[in-house]
Amino acid sequence: MVVSANEVKKHGVSLFDKLFEKVDNVVLSVRGKKKYVVMDYKEYKELREYQLQKTYEEVMEDIKNGNYRVLSAKEHMKNLEEDLKNVSTY
Repeated sequence: MVVSANEVKKHGVSLFDKLFEKVDNVVLSVRGKKKYVVMDYKEYKELREYQLQKTYEEVMEDIKNGNYRVLSAKEHMKNLEEDLKNVSTY
């Protein structure tokens, strides 16, 4: 379900309690564009745990396959500085 930011301004946060009786999450639109998702904290926590578990499994797979490098702190800092130089500014 998509709700505009103006609806939330008018009805306040209690609007979400009513909506969560019908749906699991709400998409918040700002100036007609979908921008945020509001969900129950328990659902968010489960989603976050899933993401972290998936990331952990990917890292372990990289280690198993040898897809990593061992760098000194100095080498790592040099790489970070080079990467920052290549990042465009806003």
